[in-house]
Amino acid sequence: MRIEDEIKQAHFQDEHQKAIINLIYTSGWLQLRQACAFKRFALTSPQFNILRILRGQHPQPATVALLIERMLDKTSNASRIVDRLEEKKLVTRTVCPSNRRAVDIRITPAGLALLDQIEESGVMQAAAHASLSEAEARQLNDLLDKMRDTD
Repeated sequence: MRIEDEIKQAHFQDEHQKAIINLIYTSGWLQLRQACAFKRFALTSPQFNILRILRGQHPQPATVALLIERMLDKTSNASRIVDRLEEKKLVTRTVCPSNRRAVDIRITPAGLALLDQIEESGVMQAAAHASLSEAEARQLNDLLDKMRDTD
């Protein structure tokens, strides 16, 4: 559905403003769909994001600072998310042997298995696969990368 119909706004300043509003709206739409999909796995989107980061580090540990640096949502409280994941036995936390002030965070076999289960379910691909071809997804990625290349 067109952004004009979704937000009941017929006119925009220009195509750039329309693109920004469309991007913000679509981001929220995707986040809501992901939140609903992750609910059946008893996870939030930020928890899923941290598990994916830890899987990328595996078998090496990560620190909270590394998680914050790589998280998609920079406003999330990484320490609190790790607490929740540790309660669920999806990650472990140990004092770093070489720096007693640092804490090593690792994904557990249960965390790896849960990520496999989520990916096998197809929840991450459902929204994009239904409406975008591979070429369109590549073009969208290129445009989004270009948009952020202003810094």
